[in-house]
Amino acid sequence: MKLPIVRYGHPVLRAKGKRVAKVDDHVRALAESMIETMREANGVGLAAQQVGEALQLTVLDVGEAEDQSSTMKLNGAELEAKAAMPLILVNPELTLSAETVVAVEGCLSFPEITAEITRASSIVARAQTLEGERVEIEATGLLARVLQHEVDHLNGILFIDRMSAVTKVAMRSRLKRMQKENAPAR
Repeated sequence: MKLPIVRYGHPVLRAKGKRVAKVDDHVRALAESMIETMREANGVGLAAQQVGEALQLTVLDVGEAEDQSSTMKLNGAELEAKAAMPLILVNPELTLSAETVVAVEGCLSFPEITAEITRASSIVARAQTLEGERVEIEATGLLARVLQHEVDHLNGILFIDRMSAVTKVAMRSRLKRMQKENAPAR
């Protein structure tokens, strides 16, 4: 079931997600709906906060992305990233490399806004699957970037928080307008 995507200005986007203690039918159905929602919106990742739930749950799919620069190891075994998609990660935690790379990012909660964002060039993600299995993912390229972007969401951090000061100033009026339009009515 396709879900509405929460836009900038809604307070749930700033909420740190609660750890998922137990994967139940609600979490499974939410993950399935998130995958459908992400794909319908032509996204490569979606965090639970973006559909109004402050949980440590994210879905990713870089398999159809134009940028196929990703490398991936799943539990130490090299794997073509496309073959592992979609990824559903519960309670993910990241370890970031010191080396960084700058690339243009967008976000489904910020339609029509993109900016150059600096991210770690490689990451290690540790998470659970819906089946409760612990997984370790080593990633570079687009997959590493998307993992960082989505785990930021799970912690209430938005990609605009990672923009340069100059970019933020240039987008100030658009962001203020979006924030006002999407804030819940009091």
